[in-house]
Amino acid sequence: MADLFENPIGLDGFEFLEFTAPKKGMLEPIFEAMGFTLVARHKSKDVELWRQGDINLLSNYEKKCHAAYYAEEHGPSACGMAFRVKDSQHAYKEVLARGAQPMDTYTGPMELKLPAIKGIGGAMLYLIDRYEGENTIYDIDFNWIEGVDRHPEGCGFHTLDHLTHNVYRGRMNFWAGFYEKLFNFKEIRYFDIKGEYTGLLSKAMTAPDGKIRIPLNEEAVGGGGQIEEFLMKYNGEGIQHIAFACDDLVACLDKLKAKGMKFMTPPPNTYYDMLEERLPGHGENVDELQKRGILLDGTTENGEPRLLLQIFSETVFGPVFFEFIQRKQDEGFGEGNFKALFESIERDQVNRGVLNK
Repeated sequence: MADLFENPIGLDGFEFLEFTAPKKGMLEPIFEAMGFTLVARHKSKDVELWRQGDINLLSNYEKKCHAAYYAEEHGPSACGMAFRVKDSQHAYKEVLARGAQPMDTYTGPMELKLPAIKGIGGAMLYLIDRYEGENTIYDIDFNWIEGVDRHPEGCGFHTLDHLTHNVYRGRMNFWAGFYEKLFNFKEIRYFDIKGEYTGLLSKAMTAPDGKIRIPLNEEAVGGGGQIEEFLMKYNGEGIQHIAFACDDLVACLDKLKAKGMKFMTPPPNTYYDMLEERLPGHGENVDELQKRGILLDGTTENGEPRLLLQIFSETVFGPVFFEFIQRKQDEGFGEGNFKALFESIERDQVNRGVLNK
């Protein structure tokens, strides 16, 4: 997607996600199962850089720092994320003028004092402008592991496509306003999803660069559903799931399964039986999708398919899970599949005794 609207902060996609956990070793098996490679270690801190394509994940086990305190409160989790910007000092000054709360990053994952503000659930939101050429933040603060490709292909995922926040009921509009006021995000989708027992409301927010997408979910009136369960298990608001994009989801998914990645219960066979009715002329191999549990969404209006293929992992640490997608000219979030996904999670809640029939 090209620039959508005015971009006063100079946003240019995601730079990294920072993860933490109470004990070392809780994150790494998940990273490896998703095809990430350990490519560098911090020169002085207990922080590692894992990479696949253009996706950077940091594991931060440093003691007595924001990540450590976050892990005490939330367990294994994403404790920070970084937006790429054209000029970090300009961006930082601008978001502070718009009402952002500054955060001390001296104890963060770098020696550099990265500009950062308070984000969802108290997580760090960094602003990074050193991401091109041979003078990136990693070249400065990390030692590259000898003999390891610095840009591994992994399972074939190349982009951090979006990440979703789960928030307390009544707080969705607050967080939508946060991204609108500070970064000029716009709401591009609104969903009111009802399952058999529970429901959720969701606003999909997109940044002016078209590269940063953040859906926001809150529990619908009635409670007892999956958003409420997340908030209880996570001990607060935060990042519920993270989506990685690829160019061939069927091939990438086979690689994930070979590494032992587990996935949510697929929808019933009727979902695939109805695909041609819902998306006439989509052109996808339904048998291959059904065999793997891949969901299909988009439009086929005027005989021009614009499709999104997606699949979701099981929860991998705490209530957090991952999404794997392939965009074929569709820029949505699989809204046609929201109900199928919602009901899949609901079935799992029933099986675990969280919901009663």
